[in-house]
Amino acid sequence: MKLAIVTLSLLLTQAFIPEGDVTLIHKGEEIERFKRSDFELAPLGEPFLDPSKIQLLMKEVDEEITKHPVNAKIAKSGEIIPGSDGYKLYKKKFEEKFYRSLFSGGTEKVKVPKLPVAPRVDSELLANIRTKQIGHYITYFNSNNKERTHNIQLASDAIDGHVVFPGEVFSFNKVVGKRTKQKGYKNAPVIVRGEVTEGIGGGICQVSSTLFNSIDNAGITILERYSHSKRVPYVPPGRDATVSWYGPDFTFKNQYNQPLLIRSNVYGGQLSITIFSSDVINYDSKNIPDASDDLPEEKELEEN
Repeated sequence: MKLAIVTLSLLLTQAFIPEGDVTLIHKGEEIERFKRSDFELAPLGEPFLDPSKIQLLMKEVDEEITKHPVNAKIAKSGEIIPGSDGYKLYKKKFEEKFYRSLFSGGTEKVKVPKLPVAPRVDSELLANIRTKQIGHYITYFNSNNKERTHNIQLASDAIDGHVVFPGEVFSFNKVVGKRTKQKGYKNAPVIVRGEVTEGIGGGICQVSSTLFNSIDNAGITILERYSHSKRVPYVPPGRDATVSWYGPDFTFKNQYNQPLLIRSNVYGGQLSITIFSSDVINYDSKNIPDASDDLPEEKELEEN
């Protein structure tokens, strides 16, 4: 607001904007060049600055230079891989420098100011919240069913290492994303009895069901869960969580005072999902019936 008042005072005392170009510089390279007159607004024949054009410029520059931070993650070996900082446009400083450049006259170069952005999940946080196991569940599948196994592995990898902060809601569909061929998911021509598929991505519901049981074992608040219309054999009756991109989702909320860490791994014909947190967490675990290790009945889908 103070900057806007100062700017208005300048505009009232300076009737015309000097001629010349302004160039924006980022990492030593030119990313934008324009004439000062591009930002004039001329009501009643008097040229003034057009604030909407300046806001649009800042939005475009921010989109062009922004580098998103990279979260730290845990490798399959258990090693913590450090994250890295990102940056975005420092809008307040940019606006100040930009206004000065418009009234300076001649050719002006403006170095784009950046504001550092730290990753949400860093190495220290991961090291702290992988110390205490609070939930765990294992389900079994036929690893000879290659397409279904491949889909289970992809969905498992998508949730592995995900951190859910206190008060945050986890959505399976949002985290895993749409199951498409472009993302590597396959049609599963052989499916287990009672399983509902999305046409592509058979096996995904085994991942969401295993996650549900692990989360429920940790006493975490379930917000949204739907069962299949028919019983599925990879979890006990009533212990499944069907998901579909255009249909049901599985969601839960971390009501605890510490972040949660999801670890999901596929070992041969086993899917193991474990929930970790800090050793100072106060939680209420629940007893969950184990899944059968008998391989479920499978059937071949018709060609069409």
